[in-house]
Amino acid sequence: MDEGGQATGAITVVGNPGHRRIVGFAAAAAAAGLPRPRVVAWADVLRGGELAFDPGPVRVDSPGEDPAVHALLGGPADPQRVEGGSVRHAAFLRALERVRAAVDASPGAWLANDPGDIAVMFDKARAHARLAHAGVPVPPGLGPNGQSAPVRSYAELRELMGAAGRPRVFVKPLHGSSASGVVALETGAGGRVQATTSAELVRTAAGVELFNSLRVRKYRDEAEIADLVDTLCADGVHVEGWLPKLTLDGLAVDLRVLVVAGRATHVVARGSRTPMTNLHLGNARADVDAVRAAVGEGTWREAMTTCVRAAGCFPRTLHVGVDLLFAVDRRRHAVGEVNAFGDLLPGVLHRGRDTWGEQVRALVDGWRPHGPQRPAGQAAPDEDRLPCPT
Repeated sequence: MDEGGQATGAITVVGNPGHRRIVGFAAAAAAAGLPRPRVVAWADVLRGGELAFDPGPVRVDSPGEDPAVHALLGGPADPQRVEGGSVRHAAFLRALERVRAAVDASPGAWLANDPGDIAVMFDKARAHARLAHAGVPVPPGLGPNGQSAPVRSYAELRELMGAAGRPRVFVKPLHGSSASGVVALETGAGGRVQATTSAELVRTAAGVELFNSLRVRKYRDEAEIADLVDTLCADGVHVEGWLPKLTLDGLAVDLRVLVVAGRATHVVARGSRTPMTNLHLGNARADVDAVRAAVGEGTWREAMTTCVRAAGCFPRTLHVGVDLLFAVDRRRHAVGEVNAFGDLLPGVLHRGRDTWGEQVRALVDGWRPHGPQRPAGQAAPDEDRLPCPT
């Protein structure tokens, strides 16, 4: 770092060496004239080896898509198994704290992605509460005044849905990502019930097991749906009301909006014939300009401001990916999730820069985190009721 606070030396990245995320970020650093980033492997962090960081920014990247790291996080032997999120989450928090402690002990090193912020983003109930208390529009929970409510079983879920007057909800693993285990549940007259999910329910001698699948399927047998939801609840879930999305050309559409250093930059629109819009499930990118035209310029600007406000709830983190949906009426919008590692948007440019180039630019221009640090595994008193910067 020079005297003006600009990043002129190497950036350190905690990630999986050779992964396309690391390769892309290294290319962006090189394009900006910076040295090749030093990579600290997640596997080394998780194995408990000695950690030390060079002076300058330390960027924490995703630990995903590496079988060895998955095993070190305590994941099931079959990486397609949905269960085990709470075990992996606890191990991930411990690893984040190791990184934080090592950065704090390394003179001149500082974190560009705060472990405390990351921990909240990977806990859907805490993130929902933090956003809601800041006035960021989010899908309503099943508790009083739309707050998130704990759900421990399918039977309890149905009771809460009835009490809240919400016949359609999304059930999400508390610490999941990439739509893993997400269930869109619908109930109707005459006891009709339907669950749409990419999770495949398999009955074995050991009981019910859930596996991630690239095929979205529908369950209509209530006994199967109960087993599906009960299995998810055992690992922790977050449930929220199902807000019908904007539809264009027969596809339900939502957005991934990258916010870097307080600016909404890269936008991807995702269209699907199912409730899940994730691109890895066979869905396609939709036309961002068509979405913008459909909602109108004023509504679009309001939505981008909402994304910036959502990112502002995580002030010690350089970038976040905000999942934003416009309602079917094309006027209202809500933030579905905020993703700590939501910058994998290949081929999308903002002012000629890809997502990694935008982050490098912000670091070179002197971006630094603000706000107090908090441990990854521990919530400060009333932290989710603090107002977020706007």
